[in-house]
Amino acid sequence: MKFILHNTDKQSAARAGTIETDHGIIETPIFMPVGTAGSVKGVHQRELVNDIGAQIILGNTYHLYLRPGMQIMKDAGGLHRFIGWDKPILTDSGGYQVFSLSENRKLKEDGAHFASHIDGSKHLFTPENVVDIQRIIGADIIMAFDECTPYPCEHRYAEKSLKLTHQWLDRGVARFKETEPLYGYGQTFFPIVQGSVYKDLRKISAEKIASVGMEGNAIGGLSVGEPAEMMYEMIEVVNDILPKDKPRYLMGVGTPANILEAISLGIDMFDCVMPTRNGRNGMIFTRNGIMNMRNEKWKDDYSPIDAESDCYVDQVYSKAYLRHLVVSKEMLGAQIATIHNLHFYLWLVKEARKQILANTFASWKVETLRKISARL
Repeated sequence: MKFILHNTDKQSAARAGTIETDHGIIETPIFMPVGTAGSVKGVHQRELVNDIGAQIILGNTYHLYLRPGMQIMKDAGGLHRFIGWDKPILTDSGGYQVFSLSENRKLKEDGAHFASHIDGSKHLFTPENVVDIQRIIGADIIMAFDECTPYPCEHRYAEKSLKLTHQWLDRGVARFKETEPLYGYGQTFFPIVQGSVYKDLRKISAEKIASVGMEGNAIGGLSVGEPAEMMYEMIEVVNDILPKDKPRYLMGVGTPANILEAISLGIDMFDCVMPTRNGRNGMIFTRNGIMNMRNEKWKDDYSPIDAESDCYVDQVYSKAYLRHLVVSKEMLGAQIATIHNLHFYLWLVKEARKQILANTFASWKVETLRKISARL
């Protein structure tokens, strides 16, 4: 993987760059649609490319490991071939899912013992076998196995968790370096900064992650319930330490406003289920604000979903029709809403990139935040 930084905004830390992988180039800042189990819910791969503009998607180690399983994944030739996707893929290590989905789990020095949320079967994730699993999945960017601490948590717990995460990181890096990709193209390993909402722990973790010297770095454990301002404070602390010549990935964030604020602090990569999950429930993000399609006010509004958008669903379908589909719980409503929201998120980061390259990001962000945060 190669990262090229093209410009940093003159009035903020916002950056525009490119990430070169063997499956293609990613223009940053970038949003990655979440395809947890090898599918962005309700969206065809051709729609991801042609209508949404996705350059990279995300898969999840925990879910793919449990189903369909690694034998099928290996026999298929990796996730790219299994799902018919020839652009970059990033896989989350599964740490967050182990800690959030499994009621029966135990953290030990060797790894995380957990019960499957599907059938209760017992499993063990270690820093080593999570690398092995992600080698089989074959993502272009793979993540270190870590513990994502809950919010709130005491400093003592966060410190203990961080030490374990750093021990696991050293083992994961060693495993990554002693193994090779399986399918003839390169893979990149990202460590993850943790430390909850404590500045001292975040600094320690960022220094540790920077010292490992991998090709990119991630920031985890945020957007888990803490106030947004606290999240931004942690990002700023971490980005003062992480190397500027490597991409920075903020995991699981977030709202359009969160993304713009994080871009202004120097973040390059994002993923979040919000545009897809909220879309399926009738929440629509637009350039002029947020719409709840269940509201009565849209039932006889025959104007386009978003007249300013160039996405085909925004021009073909009306607000009234989308509302009808949503309240009727028709599958097509969830599909239209998902395509629209993902297109909006990709438009947002693409426009941010354009403004960064023109050194007009800071003033554009202020006006854009005002518009996209309004409730319509």
